[in-house]
Amino acid sequence: MSAPTPAITIPASLLPADGRFGSGPSKIRLEAVEALAKTGPTYLGTSHRQAGVRFTVAALRNGLAELLSLPDGYEIALGNGGTTAFWDAASFGLIDRHSQHVSFGEFSSKFAKVVAAAPHLDDPSVLTAEPGSAVDPVAAADVDTYCLIHNETSTGVMTAFARPAGAADDALVLVDATSAAGGLRFDPAQADAYYFAPQKGLASDGGLWLAALSPAAVERIERLSADRWTPASLDLQIAVDNSRKDQTYNTPALATIFLAQQQVEWINENGGLPWAAARCDKSAETIYGWAEASDYATPFVTDLALRSTVVATIDLDDAVPATTVSAVLRANGVVDTESYRKLGRNQLRIALYPAVDPADVEALTRCIDHVAEALSA
Repeated sequence: MSAPTPAITIPASLLPADGRFGSGPSKIRLEAVEALAKTGPTYLGTSHRQAGVRFTVAALRNGLAELLSLPDGYEIALGNGGTTAFWDAASFGLIDRHSQHVSFGEFSSKFAKVVAAAPHLDDPSVLTAEPGSAVDPVAAADVDTYCLIHNETSTGVMTAFARPAGAADDALVLVDATSAAGGLRFDPAQADAYYFAPQKGLASDGGLWLAALSPAAVERIERLSADRWTPASLDLQIAVDNSRKDQTYNTPALATIFLAQQQVEWINENGGLPWAAARCDKSAETIYGWAEASDYATPFVTDLALRSTVVATIDLDDAVPATTVSAVLRANGVVDTESYRKLGRNQLRIALYPAVDPADVEALTRCIDHVAEALSA
């Protein structure tokens, strides 16, 4: 039985205007929700294969191509099921025989496990690092697919990924950008599949995967789809074919598509990825600067180059129980600051995605200080 939450009231003057700091599902802007409500009679509850919905899918695909500054020939594909489903699909449609995976957290390790269980693939090579750090891929002659991660959501580690020097010319680079897309800078030419889900930086709901695919990735998909049996719902060739028609193979959540499109449009109208990344940078400077100046809080990721600007992980002194701090914050309307459950640290995890106002991050630090002081009184 868990201990009761201490009755600590945070003064209204300290509270953020919006108390949502979840790392996924993340804060959805109220303006996007209001825009969705206004489409009730014309969009929600209509056919996903007709013009109304397909127009929104086209706007999302085109907006993402602009947001990510995709090179000529790259295209946006989408399908149902989120990043987890994309891993399954990639094991059929993108990995030829032998993949190499970097693994330094819960999510980067899961893709490797998917591939290891696939009977039609060779056992993957897995390069590991302890949570809070990272590891770079290493070129190998027998590797046809390198599986990297832009931001490890569970630990708050981001990487400046690049194609491994010396990799075979026809090797593909797949990059998990689930919590990075829309908030972190990158060179799209360094990835053949930059894939993500919309419930984090794109400020929408889950259940959808999106991927920026290079011509080389599309060519691999075409070849493997023709040669390898694949369940239709995981067939990336079917996903590409439907995406080119601005639809999905099976019925998507229309609200998810609409909210993601609203977020992409909002970012693009305000200056695109440079603007969004700078906004995340400001929030990161606030939360890490506060932790470094604190006598009871410390950034979990010690390497400044690896310290994520979209998901912050902050260790607390044992005398300040993070679970209690999060519980008190939640009782005061400041939610989802809990650490990733499997990491098992006395830690707060705080989303810094573009939708999160940097001023609210600053307010959050004041709230945490207030709770910590009350707990030590």
